[in-house]
Amino acid sequence: MDTVELRAAAARLQELHGRFAPYFGRRECREHSLGYLRGLLLAEGRKSVEPMALVFGGPSENEPEIDQSIALAWQRFLTVSPWEAQTVQREIQSVFNEQFVPAAGEWAIGTVGVIDGSGFVKRGSQSVGVQRQWCGRLGKQENCQVGVFLVGATPAGTALLDHQLYLPKSWAEDATRRKKTRVPAEITFQTKPQIAGALVARSTVDFDWVTADEEYGRDGALLDALEQGGQRYLLEIPRDTTVWAEKPMRQTPDELVWQVSQLAATLPAKAWQMIKLREGAKGPLVFEFARLRIWSVRHRRAGPPLWLLIRRSREPVPEVKYYLSNALPEVPLEPMAHVTGVRWRVEEFFEDAKGQLGMAHYEARSWTSWHHHMSLVALAHLFVTQTRRDLQGQTPDLTLNMALRLLRSALPRPQLSLEDAESLIDYHLARNRQATKSHRKTWLAKHPKLVP
Repeated sequence: MDTVELRAAAARLQELHGRFAPYFGRRECREHSLGYLRGLLLAEGRKSVEPMALVFGGPSENEPEIDQSIALAWQRFLTVSPWEAQTVQREIQSVFNEQFVPAAGEWAIGTVGVIDGSGFVKRGSQSVGVQRQWCGRLGKQENCQVGVFLVGATPAGTALLDHQLYLPKSWAEDATRRKKTRVPAEITFQTKPQIAGALVARSTVDFDWVTADEEYGRDGALLDALEQGGQRYLLEIPRDTTVWAEKPMRQTPDELVWQVSQLAATLPAKAWQMIKLREGAKGPLVFEFARLRIWSVRHRRAGPPLWLLIRRSREPVPEVKYYLSNALPEVPLEPMAHVTGVRWRVEEFFEDAKGQLGMAHYEARSWTSWHHHMSLVALAHLFVTQTRRDLQGQTPDLTLNMALRLLRSALPRPQLSLEDAESLIDYHLARNRQATKSHRKTWLAKHPKLVP
């Protein structure tokens, strides 16, 4: 790998930021956005606002000393600065259309939009949208926030195209908490599938396929919305989903309704076809696939004819997944099978974004700051994905994590003098003393009769 090429890739951070800078507004906000991006890319340890601001936000001519004002300026940039996260996302979609969609012809499934939710565990109750709810990452109920994300995928790479925080009904109906956390007046309660439908509808990317897990596939209203928008989909569904195996004579379910798992059990051996989805770290990923035309049950009435696709692993006790698709009857089986294999891209995105780019490290509590942070993470991820794409010509097996490590060696880091380091230590010692004093005061207020 050429060092000159790597340094050129690192230098393109300024070029990419220059494209987005106008969307951040005033000069100070543009500077904060670049510093925040550099922090997400280069900071060690936890990538929350305060530690990043102290290293990547100063000292400078305007902020000659390291103090709390730098961190406060970055917090205001996230919380009250008027720039729109959706405007940044639309420009990310434009970059995706220009630089990634042209590569869609390199595989048979074109451009794929992957919908997924992700949870962010929180300790307190003040962060917008937080409550005890299902956290997919942990596989259990947890006190967390949940976001709905739309990730675009082509052979050239993936990008976070849009996102929205899920606001539980208890939050949506609580005027006091809404005001405190800056929830916009136009935001009302929406289910996660409703949010997903809105993300797809407002996207400027034309997807050849949209795919998602069974939380979204079992929602008839989402299927209605995708069909009305002319969007082709392949969505996972639960094994107990009911369908008609033959065209129904009535408009409501009757004795001819089957669970999809029951239908799969009736298929003969010749109905199954072995298809390799991709090369995995431990060898080829190969599954058995079968499909048949069915008539869907939609809102307890007859729905449109669809494909039922079944994917079966090849273990002694196979894992079986079921999907519904509105693809035309003449669409071959193989591309549908390959769409089921794209979901790993969004899992890879969350692993990289949370593990390397500070996606889950935010400490902001408001609606605005959550969406601002996610859009800045999306922009940082876009830059690393561009770098990976550009360097893969010489190193085809380069992963995003590897590309980020190379970038960290090439991107300039702030050079702290001895005085700067001493100032940082003094700052943190003062903050720790302040926190200890505050906690002590709170404890004494709760235990007035006890003398510590």
